[in-house]
Amino acid sequence: MSPTHAQLHALADLLLAIEQAMREADFWHAQVPSPAAMASRTPFCADTLAFSEWLQFVFIPRMHALIEDNATLPGTSAIAPLAEEVLDERRGKQTLVDHLRRFDRMIADGEAPG
Repeated sequence: MSPTHAQLHALADLLLAIEQAMREADFWHAQVPSPAAMASRTPFCADTLAFSEWLQFVFIPRMHALIEDNATLPGTSAIAPLAEEVLDERRGKQTLVDHLRRFDRMIADGEAPG
């Protein structure tokens, strides 16, 4: 889908909310993974990164790059179910999952999250 200005703005806001939720739930990492770990070809870099590392160091930067380039957004997304399954239980996890669910819906519907 080719995003509108409003969609890009809403997506940028949602990425900030995802980052904030990760920080508040202590899923944010201080150490950057090695370039080799981030170069994995396995979906979500599951063989080299924790899911929260993939969110922080791969997903969020790639989405920011798409926004900056006014590029076509992914056609589908199903990040929230995976996050719900693999992230350990801690305060704030549900907020993060809810934000990821909004992202999934935005991509599926082709509309800005509301």
